Amino acid sequence: MTAPRTSPRKVLGRLSLPERTFVADALRTETLGGVLLLLAAVAALLWANIPGLHHSYETVGDFHLGPGALGLHLSIAHWAADGLLAVFFFVAGIELKRELVAGDLRDPKAAVLPVVAALCGMAVPALVYTLSTLAGGGSTQGWAVPTATDIAFALAVLAVIGTSLPSALRAFLLTLAVVDDLFAILIIAVFFTDRLNFAALGGAAAGLAVFWVLLRKGVRGWYVYVPLGVVVWALMYNSGVHATIAGVAMGLMLRCTTRDGEERSPGEHVEHLVRPLSAGLAVPLFALFSAGVSISGGALADVFTRPETLGVVLGLVVGKTVGIFGGTWLTARFTRAELSEDLEWADLFAVASLAGIGFTVSLLIGELAFEGDAVLTDEVKAAVLTGSLIAAACATVLLKLRNAKYRRLCEDEERDEDRDGIPDVYEQDDPAYHLRMAEIHERKAAEHRRLAAERAAETRHGLAEVPGGAGDEDDRPA
Repeated sequence: MTAPRTSPRKVLGRLSLPERTFVADALRTETLGGVLLLLAAVAALLWANIPGLHHSYETVGDFHLGPGALGLHLSIAHWAADGLLAVFFFVAGIELKRELVAGDLRDPKAAVLPVVAALCGMAVPALVYTLSTLAGGGSTQGWAVPTATDIAFALAVLAVIGTSLPSALRAFLLTLAVVDDLFAILIIAVFFTDRLNFAALGGAAAGLAVFWVLLRKGVRGWYVYVPLGVVVWALMYNSGVHATIAGVAMGLMLRCTTRDGEERSPGEHVEHLVRPLSAGLAVPLFALFSAGVSISGGALADVFTRPETLGVVLGLVVGKTVGIFGGTWLTARFTRAELSEDLEWADLFAVASLAGIGFTVSLLIGELAFEGDAVLTDEVKAAVLTGSLIAAACATVLLKLRNAKYRRLCEDEERDEDRDGIPDVYEQDDPAYHLRMAEIHERKAAEHRRLAAERAAETRHGLAEVPGGAGDEDDRPA
């Protein structure tokens, strides 16, 4: 007796309704934040390259403030990178926790795809960068620069080009970016920690323990957690570990599952409050003080001739696309999963090329990798901008070719003919939905029968008024 055949698992199939709602809310904020990020990047480039303003850009970025006795007398640019980005990574930590306990990463079978895709999407760019620099005799210190994906920047590109990307592809991009952020955090913590102050690190660990206990005790109030979070951040900064790790750790501690009587978990509630601050203020300000590099014909030419900068560009444009697409294809191939019938592999290739937009975290890693070499740091930043723009242009072309198909898929996902607030595609197995639709169709049919009867009556009345009637023999010519 042969075992019953199981239906193959779908890759990038339709999301569940709760997951679709969460993804839509999250991406709405990220898209707006991405537009602000683009504006901040453009403003930084203008500020740094207009002759009359260039000096003021450097002056403002280098202006120091903060308590020196606490080791926090930092420049504005430093505050933006180590301070404001901690808010960004705090939100990333909450997103990761939610994905692990309530999202797609909760199911090991579903988690394999984005995790493998993200890992390949980081390993291949690092390999491309390393090969490029070894071939050209450059420094391999920046191997991690092209490994990151900027979800906000990518969604801003989608908003600008107006692509109605199906929710499954958007969710894949979001989950991919969350896993990508996790490994970027690990890279920063492991490879860019030169010295350790164990007293400060112990203090940060104690602060995190207090943070965890207060959460488990159900203590509420921002006036408790915000000061504690600032103390933990300051101790983490002085420990030698990058301060953004404190944000991630606190985000991971929040509970992201709901209990009886709760509409949303504490983690989702806090994320809803903090995400606009992260997307609308923290990340754009970081971009404003990090993306201001000098742009000239010679500088742009150097991007494609210097091994370090060429490695960054190739890593973002080629490495990211090949890594994510190849990782996804191999996962589907060896797990015998099938791509959703609504999509094609060309769609995944386009999204993979969109993931080549590495901005926020890539700029941060570039600063850490080449700290002390201001010239090379600026050149690597220019390479990140160049590679991101090339990736965005390639993705735009690829996605535009399929935009008509995407619009039809989005219309199908949004259609709600019974007007109960739930898209019809999620009610196909609900008998009540089909009863409601039968009533709607019966009312429409009755209305059409009434209109048809009225037209028929008008037609008979019009024929009756014709003198002699049609076809009368007396009507023939003599």
